Amino acid sequence: MIATQPFGGTGHVSMRTLFGAAALSSVSQAEADHTLELLLEYGVNHIDTAASYGDAELRIGPWMAQYRKQFFLATKTGERTYQAARDQIHRSLERLRVDQVDLIQLHNLAEPDEWEVAMGPGGALEAAIEARDQGLVRFIGVTGHGVGIAATHKRSLERFAFDSVLLPYSYIMMQNPQYAADFEALVALCQTRNVAVQTIKSITRAPWGDDPHTAATWYEPLDKQDDIDKAVHWVLGRPGIFLNTVGDIHVLPKVFNAASRFEHKPSEADMEALLSAADMAPLFV
Repeated sequence: MIATQPFGGTGHVSMRTLFGAAALSSVSQAEADHTLELLLEYGVNHIDTAASYGDAELRIGPWMAQYRKQFFLATKTGERTYQAARDQIHRSLERLRVDQVDLIQLHNLAEPDEWEVAMGPGGALEAAIEARDQGLVRFIGVTGHGVGIAATHKRSLERFAFDSVLLPYSYIMMQNPQYAADFEALVALCQTRNVAVQTIKSITRAPWGDDPHTAATWYEPLDKQDDIDKAVHWVLGRPGIFLNTVGDIHVLPKVFNAASRFEHKPSEADMEALLSAADMAPLFV
C-alpha cells in the first residue's frame, strides 16, 4: 500500500506517489485507459498533467465523467503573458472536460527573463489568480527543471504564496552541493508555509546517448526493478515530499510496484553502488 499525506495546505490527502501524466502524451486512448486501470489498482488519487504534454489532457478527459471526484487534478500553463495563459487555462479545461481543476501551475518557470514576465504586470500569474477567483482553479503552483530551479522557486515563493512547487530530486541530483543546499533551503521554507513539494526525475539514469531510445521519456530511465526500487525508496525515504511518476506507461508499473513496497530509505552504500553499477550521470548540469 502506498502511503498518503496532506498535499500542502490544500486540504487534500494525496498518495505520496502522484501520477505524472506526461506518460500519456503520445499514447492511444486504449493505452491511456489501461493506465487508468493501473491507477485505480494502486489507489492513486492525484493526476499531474500539463497543456504541453502532447495529447495527455485529451486522454484524461474521457475519464472525468466517471472519475473526477476520485482525483486531485492538476495541470500547467507554459505561457508567460496574461492573455496567452488565460486562453491556455480555458483550453485545458475544455480538453480535460471539467469545469474546474484543483491546481494550475506555472510550468518550468526557470529563466530569469521569463520569470519577470510571468510574475509581473500582465503576466501569467495574473491569469492564474483570475482563474482562481472565478472558481476555474482552486490552487496555484509553480514548476521547473535545472540546477537553478530550487533557488528560483524560493524567489517565487517570496513574491507570491504558491500552494505547491515541483522540481527534480534524486540521489545523483543531490550530489551537486549547490543544488542540495538550495533544495534544503526551499524545503525548509515550504515546511514553514505548508507548501506541497513535488519531486520529479527520481529514476533518471542519464541523458540519452546515441543508442536508440527504449522509453518515451526525454531522459534515459532506470529499467531494472531492483534499481528502480532503490531510486524510488530513496525519494520516499524523505518525509513530507511527493514523487511524481515516470513519463512512460511501460516503466510506470515498476515505479508503482516499488512505491507499494517501500519500507525504509536505502543506505548510502546502496545508493553509491547503484550509481556505479547503473553508470548514472546527472541530467542537469
